[in-house]
Amino acid sequence: MSFEVILPFLRPIAHLIQDPDVTEIMVNGSRRIFVERHGLLEEVEGVQLDERNLKVAVKNIARALGDDVSEENPILDSRLPDGSRVAAIFPPCSVGGTTLTIRKFQTRFFTTEELVRIGTMTLDVLAHVREAIQKNENILISGGTSTGKTTLLNALSVYLPAGDRVVLIEDTAELQIERPNLVRFEARREQPGFPAVAIRDLLRATLRHRPDRIIVGEVRGGEAFDLLQALNTGHSGTLSTIHANSAEQALARFSSCVVQSGVELPYQAVRYQIADAIDLVLHLGRTQGARVVRQLIRINRYDAEHDRYEADVLFSQDGIEQRRGSGSSSNAAGSH
Repeated sequence: MSFEVILPFLRPIAHLIQDPDVTEIMVNGSRRIFVERHGLLEEVEGVQLDERNLKVAVKNIARALGDDVSEENPILDSRLPDGSRVAAIFPPCSVGGTTLTIRKFQTRFFTTEELVRIGTMTLDVLAHVREAIQKNENILISGGTSTGKTTLLNALSVYLPAGDRVVLIEDTAELQIERPNLVRFEARREQPGFPAVAIRDLLRATLRHRPDRIIVGEVRGGEAFDLLQALNTGHSGTLSTIHANSAEQALARFSSCVVQSGVELPYQAVRYQIADAIDLVLHLGRTQGARVVRQLIRINRYDAEHDRYEADVLFSQDGIEQRRGSGSSSNAAGSH
């Protein structure tokens, strides 16, 4: 850990920063502090921060990390040397006082067996996904913030064939994948004298580095178009994540990201290509605070007449829709 960089400025919450069971710390102004511990949110009692001191602390942290934050530039999004994230917003943009969030870089690696044991997914789900990886199918992992997408992707990476050349592309390095033939690319924010290098730039360059498997840490913008082109031109076996509230919405979100590329494509053409490119969508959510796989669907085709994807529901945690096995067909993703 490299929290020594920020500890001198945050003495009142140093015990939280150093607590290995705490994965995220959220300071909502000077009076309320929350943490995530073992996947559950809880409020911290008996700790308060003076607003003026908190603001000074954030400025000092930014300076120590080579960034700048002020009333004129009120948003901080920085990273510690170990990969932990530090984000802050100053008033008046943060109405209730300075907001600070520290998200620790996770060094704990969960295996798929452990994820099954703690209830994140079932053995049936694991069997479907493992088979898909071995068959070079393309898998999209969706979910909201802090639902375990990165943790699951890390765990599933062990099923990638050892002989495959894997190219990993991330906006911020979070994944802890270890392979014999692995290349890691990370996007770069614009800095004085250095232009930005976006995921989209790296994805285009990746195709010239003979990838057998492409892993995109998170699809969030125009890079979805370039990924879609790669998937539909022979670069199969891809794993990627996307923010969405359901498996169906993940497809709609992916379509919206393609539009952000600025490349003009007919609406239905985009959806046809998505249906051709993506084989499985695995959706994660929270149930009573625990991270769990809520849906697993297999995309069959796009029905242009009714503007919806036809898919097999392989698993659904919702009792009404729950089916197991690829024999049950459903119009899983309609128009959005």
